[in-house]
Amino acid sequence: MAVPKRKTSKARRDKRRASNIKMTAPNIIKCPQCHEPKMPHRVCGDCGYYGDREVIKVD
Repeated sequence: MAVPKRKTSKARRDKRRASNIKMTAPNIIKCPQCHEPKMPHRVCGDCGYYGDREVIKVD
């Protein structure tokens, strides 16, 4: 079985792991009721609607 001859440095280890990290901005959509930007599959904070039904009362 192969055994490493030297300890892998933190810099080399972290460079190898960095290729898997992808920083992407969250997807933003328009609310179908009030047309304000919101995250998908979440209740709109401005009007309180989720899809076509009112889920929470917003004053």
